[in-house]
Amino acid sequence: MNFTRESIFITAIRAFFKTFAVFLGIGVGLFVLALGMNAISDNVSMPDKADLTVSADANGNRKLLAETTPVLLRVDIHGVIGIKNLKEEAISNILLSSREGVLAKNRVKGILLHFNTPGGLATTSYAIFSALKEYKEKYKIPIYGYVDGMCASGGMYISAATDKMFSTPASIVGSIGVRLGPSFNFSEVMKKVGVQSLTLTEGKDKDMLNPFRPWKEGEDASLKAVMASEYSRFVNDMVTNRTGIDKEKLIDVYGAHIFSAEKGVEIGYLDNGKATYQEVLALLAEAAGIKEGEKYQAMTIEPSRSVLRELAQNKSNLFRGKIEHVFPMGPYMTSEMSGQVLYLYQP
Repeated sequence: MNFTRESIFITAIRAFFKTFAVFLGIGVGLFVLALGMNAISDNVSMPDKADLTVSADANGNRKLLAETTPVLLRVDIHGVIGIKNLKEEAISNILLSSREGVLAKNRVKGILLHFNTPGGLATTSYAIFSALKEYKEKYKIPIYGYVDGMCASGGMYISAATDKMFSTPASIVGSIGVRLGPSFNFSEVMKKVGVQSLTLTEGKDKDMLNPFRPWKEGEDASLKAVMASEYSRFVNDMVTNRTGIDKEKLIDVYGAHIFSAEKGVEIGYLDNGKATYQEVLALLAEAAGIKEGEKYQAMTIEPSRSVLRELAQNKSNLFRGKIEHVFPMGPYMTSEMSGQVLYLYQP
């Protein structure tokens, strides 16, 4: 009996270590694979492909149709512009993918931008706006926008690339403005606690707005000039492409305020502030030349997500051995946005 009891114990221990070794081997294998892909990605840049999903058309049909069927493509503008899926290269890859594979041979007849964004980086907002304008003019297709939540600041800039803008009654639009900061100055605190700071620079105002010394009068002049230029371009592109907006009122009255959908129609930000998604899809089909009763495929396109690719691109803190300390500046602010000129609504 003692022999049997000892055998069961030894068998259990042996099984445990075998299982542990298997999981350890899998973990080591994934680690080596990630390192290998990272080494490859340092030398070879592979283009990202986009993921396609069949979605419901205006009548609620989402059956997969023949590959010759015309397509209305939904592109989501969700979240902070310049972060994650709303980077310039991600949208560029989406637009390139819309002319390739199953969408080749001019299948895409119209694009619907689905907005829920507070805005984001000024440079990325302008880049996406420009890419959509160029795409629309090159392929001669309509682009409509639909707000379901919020379309503010940089989102409004992107909306200027659309032919028509719609929203739900509860949506919020607006915030035509530019921001940078906030910036803090700790020089008085440092003086009180007896701490000094030294920054070595070459070039006039290279340490502009250094938070560890008193600021000089006028040292922010170049930044103000940049922001004035960004604001002027923002306003001009809005009134040029959304012809119902009064430029003087936009600058002097509406400013960077946000508005209800009803007020957004009055200002000229929206064409219809009481639309449903299905209504907008039907209107886009009509604008795309799809006749009533003619079948079309509604599809959603978004950047492809791959865990291995993210590891290969060195995005995982696990493999970088990195701990990021974040001082939250607001609900939408991230470290990637620090020191950047922003088209961002920040309550």
